[in-house]
Amino acid sequence: MQTNNRFSKIVFFSVIVFLYLPIIMLIVLSFNESKAYMWKAFSLKWYKELFLSSPKLWATFFRSIIIALTSSFIAVIIATLGAIGIKWYNYRIKGYVKLLAYIPLVLPDIIIGVSLLIFFNMNKMIPLGMMSIFIAHTTFNIPFSLFIIMSRLDEFDYSIIEASRDLGATEFQSLTKVILPSMKPGIISAFLMSLTLSLDDYVITSFVTGPGSDTLPIQIYSMLKYGISPTINALSTILIIGTLVLALSSRKLQKYMLG
Repeated sequence: MQTNNRFSKIVFFSVIVFLYLPIIMLIVLSFNESKAYMWKAFSLKWYKELFLSSPKLWATFFRSIIIALTSSFIAVIIATLGAIGIKWYNYRIKGYVKLLAYIPLVLPDIIIGVSLLIFFNMNKMIPLGMMSIFIAHTTFNIPFSLFIIMSRLDEFDYSIIEASRDLGATEFQSLTKVILPSMKPGIISAFLMSLTLSLDDYVITSFVTGPGSDTLPIQIYSMLKYGISPTINALSTILIIGTLVLALSSRKLQKYMLG
């Protein structure tokens, strides 16, 4: 038994090291004065260069933020309405609707990217650019948001709705005063997941981007072709810290909502 516990601990810590050592190295190297991997001295040189001499990088960063926020917001609204429709209403093709929503989750990104590119090429009204990226990100965020919100609805006590109706609440009042407040943790989780997926996406975006509309992952990848710049390490460190703050804030907010 002791041997099994020791082996489990070794495997656990090995996985932790494997996952987090590259991130720790990236953060450390962002404070290295030298461009090389060998440590020279502590410096904020690359952060100064990032803020003062990288306008193109910041332009793609803010473009990515705008696309991620808007696409996640729209995706969560559609997914919330879809989850309510799937859970509350009975119809013959309900199972097929869930299956159709599930398929994009298992399809390779390259297939989704190619299909969206064909769609935009056939539909000349939407040129490749920010609008096409926004539509693409909204499209692949909806299934993820839908199943996160539906998992929250699995724990929902439907008797509360009946109680609200007995007290004279209309369907709309039951939706806004009872259903949506209880769905808030799921909606927030879905929004944060969509935000992360949108900011992180490279494959699908590379198919539907146009001139002057590159997102941050595409810009970073194009910079890596000429070698790893320490300014990328600095920007990545800022993004990691921002993600941690966002994740911790979300966790505290959900705990507060759940009481």
